[in-house]
Amino acid sequence: METITLILVMFVGVIVSSTLVRMSPVPVPLPLVQIAVGAVIGMASNWRLELNPDVFFLLFLPPLLFLDGWRIPKEGLLRDRGMILALALGLVFITVLGVGYFIHLLMPAIPMPVAFALAAVISPTDPVAVSAIAARVTLPKRLMHILEGESLLNDASGLVCLRFAIAATLTGSFVLSEATLSFLQLALGGATIGVAVTWIITRVKEWLSRRLGEETGVQILISLLIPFLAYMGAEHLHLSGILAAVAAGITMSYTELSGKALAVTRVRRTAVWDTLQFSLNGLIFVLLGEQLPHIVAGASQVVQETGHHEPIWLLLYVIVINLALGAVRFAWVWLSIRFGLYRGRHKADPSLWRVSALMSVAGARGAITLAGVLTLPLAMGDGTPFPARDLAILLAAGVIIVSLLVASIGMPWLLRKGLELPEEHGRRSAAERARDIAARAAIRAIEKAQHEMSEGRPDADRYIEAAARITDLYRYRIDARARLDEGETRQNALRQEEIERQLRLAGLRAERDELFRLVRRKRLDEELARKLIRQIDLMEAQQAD
Repeated sequence: METITLILVMFVGVIVSSTLVRMSPVPVPLPLVQIAVGAVIGMASNWRLELNPDVFFLLFLPPLLFLDGWRIPKEGLLRDRGMILALALGLVFITVLGVGYFIHLLMPAIPMPVAFALAAVISPTDPVAVSAIAARVTLPKRLMHILEGESLLNDASGLVCLRFAIAATLTGSFVLSEATLSFLQLALGGATIGVAVTWIITRVKEWLSRRLGEETGVQILISLLIPFLAYMGAEHLHLSGILAAVAAGITMSYTELSGKALAVTRVRRTAVWDTLQFSLNGLIFVLLGEQLPHIVAGASQVVQETGHHEPIWLLLYVIVINLALGAVRFAWVWLSIRFGLYRGRHKADPSLWRVSALMSVAGARGAITLAGVLTLPLAMGDGTPFPARDLAILLAAGVIIVSLLVASIGMPWLLRKGLELPEEHGRRSAAERARDIAARAAIRAIEKAQHEMSEGRPDADRYIEAAARITDLYRYRIDARARLDEGETRQNALRQEEIERQLRLAGLRAERDELFRLVRRKRLDEELARKLIRQIDLMEAQQAD
C-alpha cells in the first residue's frame, strides 16, 4: 500500500512541477523542476520506491522508445541520415570507449567494465529535456530533427552497449569480435521482431475492423500493448528488446499511412499517448529526485570508494565527466557537420562553430540515462554487491543535472542572435502544393457525391447549393495560392491567413461559450452539449495547429 501511495504522490509531483514551470517568468527546464519536486517528496517521507531493474526497464523504456520511433519525421531521418548515424552510432561508441576509459583512470575504484557501463548510460541524449528547453527559444527545425533522430537511435545503441558492459562485469570476460557479432545479431534480430510484431498485429486489427467495425477503445489499447509485446518477444529470444521497441514504432508510423483508422480513433489515441509520454517522462525524473536524498545520504561511503574523504570530490568528478563528454561531443559534432551539412564551406565559417557548440550543449541527458543506470544489477552472480553501483548512480544523476543546467543556460545564449543553418529545401512550397492537390481532390469528391446524391431527387437544388458553399471554401484556398504566385508578397499572404485563423478561433470560442451558458441555464441537454462541444474542440485544435 505504501508503494502505491508513493507512486500516486509522485504523479501529483509531476503535475505540480509542470504548473511551477508554466508559472516561472524565466525558462526553466521541466526535468530540473521535476527532480527538485521529487527530492522534496523524498525528504518529506520515509518511504522508498524500490523497483527491480528489469521491471523498471520494462515499464518505462518500451513505450517511450516506441513513441519516439512512431512520431519522428522519417524524411528528416533519411535526408540527414549520414550525420544522424555518425552521432547515434559513432559518437556513442567513441564516448563509451573514450569516456569509459577516462572514468576508470579518474576513479580507479570503478572497475573498467563498470566504467564502460556508466559511459554507456550517459552517452544517449534526451529529446524531451531538449524540447523543454527549446520550447522558449527559436531552434531551427532541421537542427531539432537531427537531435531527435540522434536521440532515437543512440538510446538503442547506448543501452545495447550497457548490456555488453554489464555482461562483461558479471562474467569477467569480453572479446571484441564476439561482441561485434553479438551486437549485429541483437540489433538485426531485435529490429526484425519489432517490425514483425507490429505488422502482424496491424494486419489482424484491420481484418477484424473490416468485418466487425472499429472500436476506438480497443484500437488504443492495442497500440499501447504493441511496444511491450515487441520488447518482451525480443527479450524472450535473447535479442535486443530496445531496438525491437524502436523498430515497432517506426513500423507503426508506416502502417498508419494507410489512413484506415477512424479520425476519432486517431484523435483520442494521440491524447492517450501524449498523456502517457508526459506521465512516464515526468515520473522518471521525479523518481530520480525521490532517490537523491537516499543516494546523497550514503555519499560518505561512496566518497570512500573513490579514495577521498570530502564529498566535494563527487561534484568535481561530475563536472570533469561532463567536460569530457562535452569535449568528445563537440569534436565529433564539428567533424560530422563539417563533412555533412556544411560540406563545401570554409572550415572557418563562424556559423559552423556556433552550430557545433549549440549541438554540444543541447546534448542533455535525461530519462534514458536514469532508466539505464537504475537497471544495473543489485548483486553479482555469487551474491556479492555489484561493484560501485551506488557511485555509478550518483555520477549519472549528477551528469543529468549538470547537462540540463548547461543546456538551459547555453542554448538561449547561443541562439540569442539567431542561427544560420542550411534549410530544408522546398519544405514550405511542398506543403502548399500538397494543400492545393488535396483541395482539388476534395472539390472533385464533393461534386461527384453531390451528383450521386441529388440525381433523380425533386430537391436536387438543395444538394447543388450545399455543394457550392463547401467547394467555395476549397476554391478560396486555391485562389489564395494563385495570388501568391502572381506576385502578392508572402508576408501579406501569411498575414491574411493569420487574421482569418484568429477570426475563426474567435467564432469557435464564442460558440462553445454559448453552449456552456445554455447548459448552465438548463436550456440544453448535457449529453448533446458534450457532443457539440467536442466537435468545436476538434475544429479549434485544427486551427491552433
